[in-house]
Amino acid sequence: MAEALKERLRERALAEGFAAMGVMRPDAVPELPARLRDFVDAGRHGQMGWMAERMHWRGNPAALWEEARSVIMLAEVYTPDADPLAVLAHRDRAAISVYARNRDYHDIVKKRLKRVGRWLIEQAPGAGIKVFVDTAPVMEKPLAAAAGLGWQGKHTNLVSRDLGNWFFLGAIFTTVELPVDAPGEDHCGSCRACLDVCPTEAFVGPYRLDARRCISYLTIEHKGPVDEALRPALGNRIYGCDDCLAVCPWNKFAVSAREMRYRARDDLAAPRLDMLAGLDDAGFRAMFSGSPIKRIGWARLVRNVLYAIGNSGDRRLLGAARARLADADETLADAARWAVMRLGAAKGAGDG
Repeated sequence: MAEALKERLRERALAEGFAAMGVMRPDAVPELPARLRDFVDAGRHGQMGWMAERMHWRGNPAALWEEARSVIMLAEVYTPDADPLAVLAHRDRAAISVYARNRDYHDIVKKRLKRVGRWLIEQAPGAGIKVFVDTAPVMEKPLAAAAGLGWQGKHTNLVSRDLGNWFFLGAIFTTVELPVDAPGEDHCGSCRACLDVCPTEAFVGPYRLDARRCISYLTIEHKGPVDEALRPALGNRIYGCDDCLAVCPWNKFAVSAREMRYRARDDLAAPRLDMLAGLDDAGFRAMFSGSPIKRIGWARLVRNVLYAIGNSGDRRLLGAARARLADADETLADAARWAVMRLGAAKGAGDG
């Protein structure tokens, strides 16, 4: 009977738009995975203090909700339609990570999870559920691997033989006891494409990331000025980085995203750097309403844009950088000075 319920649940999840589902026990992952302990002990989490503060819950799903008997992991694809790295060649334009070029996936995935969860409660009256999408101390990737959705690749992201690595993860913890799936097996082999492509050499080794050098961390999580030694490697990436995901060979099996709200908005596919540099807080809020980019705030985005302007080699952008030299925010003023200095030494577009 439990097996039949699980299969009907899978059918419901697929009907809601999820691409894959797996089930594991809350205690199927070791209490504190060695990779997480090493990551935090070495300080590679940078300014993400919440990772250390919530280690107990993050490392032990059973402690997050003791009544839970099953964890249902679901994958929702956001595969891009075109080469996500093509924009890197257009240095006067901003490169935004694929997942952030339209609506915030947290809201979309959570609503789907709740609908699936409500269906499960209807089938099992008295059951309880809790849903999570990347906003609680839940280790989605190890849980998804334990539930058979794939494996954590050498870039530490989840990889699937059927989906590639362009997908979001959501979790439903439930008091319903469901049959479990076999854990995923590692199929990275000798491939090091994701490690070798990293612009900042953020990988200490296979499966070991130093977030303090990761462009996604630096442009999203890091507060204050970015180390000058790392700024050139940011290129024109102003929010996140897709390089290690884009080069994964398993993407040849990736399926197209069904959700139109993950398709890039025209104004976010490759926005002009000078336009973004001129945004004020109100303009930022209007442009990025409903976008995950909104959470980093106006000042951090403009900081990233100024670094990108400095890396552009395009002296036509000098005016946009100079306009921020007297900014009251010292981090922005510093970024503007750096950009002006870099462009002042550049011989590139706009030199006639």
